[in-house]
Amino acid sequence: MRFINNQSSGKIAEVIEAETTRFTAQCYDLYGLPPLGSLVHTGDVYAIVFNASTSSLEPGRKPLARGKDETTEEDIYKSSPQLAKLLRSEFEAVTVGFKDVESLRQYLPPQPARIHAFVYLCQPDEVKEFGGSFDFLDILVNAALPIPAEELIAASLRQMSRVQDDPRAFLVAAGKELASLLSSQYDRLKSILGRLS
Repeated sequence: MRFINNQSSGKIAEVIEAETTRFTAQCYDLYGLPPLGSLVHTGDVYAIVFNASTSSLEPGRKPLARGKDETTEEDIYKSSPQLAKLLRSEFEAVTVGFKDVESLRQYLPPQPARIHAFVYLCQPDEVKEFGGSFDFLDILVNAALPIPAEELIAASLRQMSRVQDDPRAFLVAAGKELASLLSSQYDRLKSILGRLS
């Protein structure tokens, strides 16, 4: 039994918590999580994935180890098919922009994402369009997140560079923007640039 969503349609999850600066979404497919740094959108709100988890549906109840007598992880799910209904995969995303009637804006939207709104993995053309500006980097540099911002910035730029006509030129331009934003924080800048390859 495979649990990873091929994500070809783009619709991967549904918003279950929302704030102005971020939202949490539950994946439709167990382990169908987008990679760290992926650009997603829900309605007109764009966000970058910064955290993911898989846990029990019942609060406070931890899954138990079941694989002692199994050969592969897949065998665990075959012998206990109910597990797919008892677990959930969720991710959190930091809001980095929105689309209005005029254009794509890379600052916080006037309203947060809506509960039960569908979340889509952005397609290459959407990622390319969003990556046409680096204004979103200011949000990521200053975001209060449970993971190091340097890791998220580097992951998001690596993800975006994959769809660019010239990935190297994209990363060089992003590095220049970061050098400006972090001009007095050399260690942070060095940390990000070291993770861009």
